[in-house]
Amino acid sequence: MAGISFTRRAGLAAGSAIATAALIGARGSAAQGAPVKVGELNSYARMAAFSVPYRNAIQLAVDGINRAGGVMGGRPLEFVFRDDGSTPGDAVRVAEDLLTREGCAFLAGTFLSNVGLAVSDLANQRKKLFLATEPLTDALTMAQGNRYTWRLRPSTYMQTRMLTEAARGRTTRRWAIVAPNYEYGQSAAANFKRLITASIPGAEIVAEQYPALGRVDAGATVGALAQARPDGIFNVLFGPDLTAFVREGNTRGLFERRFVLSMLTGEPEYLIPLGDETPEGWIVTGYPWEQITDGPHKAYIDAYRARFNDTPRKGSLLGYVTAQVVANLLNKANSLDSEVLVEAFKDLRTDTVVGNVTMRALDQQGTMGTWVGETVLRGRQGAMRNARYADGADYLFPEAEVRAARRG
Repeated sequence: MAGISFTRRAGLAAGSAIATAALIGARGSAAQGAPVKVGELNSYARMAAFSVPYRNAIQLAVDGINRAGGVMGGRPLEFVFRDDGSTPGDAVRVAEDLLTREGCAFLAGTFLSNVGLAVSDLANQRKKLFLATEPLTDALTMAQGNRYTWRLRPSTYMQTRMLTEAARGRTTRRWAIVAPNYEYGQSAAANFKRLITASIPGAEIVAEQYPALGRVDAGATVGALAQARPDGIFNVLFGPDLTAFVREGNTRGLFERRFVLSMLTGEPEYLIPLGDETPEGWIVTGYPWEQITDGPHKAYIDAYRARFNDTPRKGSLLGYVTAQVVANLLNKANSLDSEVLVEAFKDLRTDTVVGNVTMRALDQQGTMGTWVGETVLRGRQGAMRNARYADGADYLFPEAEVRAARRG
């Protein structure tokens, strides 16, 4: 592959003023005055592989934005970072602290879906904006959606649909599901059951395994799946659970001659730990950063590598886009009033390093996409091949379904 570029959006090749400032250090008048504080809480300890690069990229973008003049006519932008404890109770306490003691104008972040839902509920109670950047559960913007909660990253429905549509034309009919036993995994499994028959008529689920998050018994899980003799596997495990599952599955031959669809596995956060144990030929969502040739996106990658002496992760990209969207929101609203910010978010279009991202007013879901491709071993490291960028705008929930869910 020569490289991945966004030719469909050639008009964005120059990038936005925010992107240009952050990437090349363009200088207007440096931002001055009282900072605009955004309270960012995330699973920095438990999910460090994703969240630390995410935080790094936010800071990279913010530094560039402030060198170029800041936001809202010249005020510096500041993210106040806190660990959310990876539990709903801890996260709510941290969020309260960010809003009260730290004086943050609004909230952003969270990683785990159950944590994101808890902070969303707090935001609704406090009537404070919350930009959920990473939690993927559909409930966040559907059945439990509220006026003050918006999500940037593609949801479980969107990413599951990307994968099931990639399976169209296959004859794989007997499917097994393995997913972590909490909101995100359950949501992904429910979407898969709903969507797979549209791509493969006659598909059926013959086995389901839901290990506790972070405590997978890989031997028992792999054994149960093998016993069901599926033709295909839909995998939602990530992090250390994924590594343990793949190692045991490779040892027992679980993946031989089986078609696998796997959420998130193509992200560097999870491919790097797999190393030479990466199974080949899985259809995955991920981030093949080393294949990016698009101008603004490539410039961001180069800037990140120079600043942190490391390769970018999917979390890095999400963090960078988060800062771009937040800056654009503040400039449009030109106010820190929650109601003004909410109105400004409706159908807000931001030119980011991945192209246009729109915050759809109907369900408050962003159109940021991700990459879909196949796993492959290159030397002793896993990578993606035949990757394409799937625009989130093409995978949103149908409008009638959103209206019905949010009415309830």
